[in-house]
Amino acid sequence: MNLSTDSTASNGNSPDLSTASSVTPASPAGPAPYVPPPSEAPRKEIVALRLSDPFHWLLLGWRDLMGAKGISLFYGICFWLMALVLGAVFRSKPEYAMSIASGCLLLGPFLAMGLYEVSRRREQGLLPDLSSSLTCWKPHLRSMGMLVLVLIVLELLWGRASLVVFAVFFNTGMPSTTGVIKAIFNPENWEFLAVYAVVGGVFASLVFAVAVVSIPMILDRDTDAISAAITSFEVVFENTAVLVLWGMLITGLVFVALVPWCLGLLLIGPWLGHASWHAYRGSVRWPDDEGTVVTT
Repeated sequence: MNLSTDSTASNGNSPDLSTASSVTPASPAGPAPYVPPPSEAPRKEIVALRLSDPFHWLLLGWRDLMGAKGISLFYGICFWLMALVLGAVFRSKPEYAMSIASGCLLLGPFLAMGLYEVSRRREQGLLPDLSSSLTCWKPHLRSMGMLVLVLIVLELLWGRASLVVFAVFFNTGMPSTTGVIKAIFNPENWEFLAVYAVVGGVFASLVFAVAVVSIPMILDRDTDAISAAITSFEVVFENTAVLVLWGMLITGLVFVALVPWCLGLLLIGPWLGHASWHAYRGSVRWPDDEGTVVTT
């Protein structure tokens, strides 16, 4: 038998391994990236405001105040008592004033939401009542808790920055607890007052920008705190001049309310609460607001 011929034939029938190894098998196609469907939630619209709008909000707030006098007086008494406690602590134990202010900042948004609920119900043609205004925050507790936490953090940072300003710019030595007001307004400390006013203005502006429409938006739309705060910033950035005027009106009215003995808060506190609801409603528009009943 001719083994060489068989060997040659065998070699001729063998596959070309070098060619086969050069062919790369097709890899299976990977899964297509997930594309979320478009949101069906109503999209908000930031309204272009006019300088006359804040005065209109005050007018609408006054109508709500007159339309729910008893409920508004209840909240006015709450604001008045908070101011009295804070003032008494500041005069006797100023080192604890920041703690009391934190407590007021914790309670204040929930009281304000009660006033927003009164205005919301009147806007919808419903009869407001005290019990519903006191419990309206319960369905929104998580969002409100997060927003209040943000406000408290800002207040703590504000307090820390104030201590730094005291340490760097106060020229007459740290004041005692009994003469703090007199020492602060000493003419030698004009540089301290200027820097303190600037730092305080920055933090006050941040708090205002976070909260100006966020709390009523949480009540109205049951949205999360982050979305509400972002919307609040959008309103401020797109209507800066109008919101600065609104902030100045709030500051001026609160200053008037504090003299004498904070009695003005009985009226001005709930008035500003009702007006703040209308500030939100006038600044943020939703597509499903067409059928809203507005009381006059």
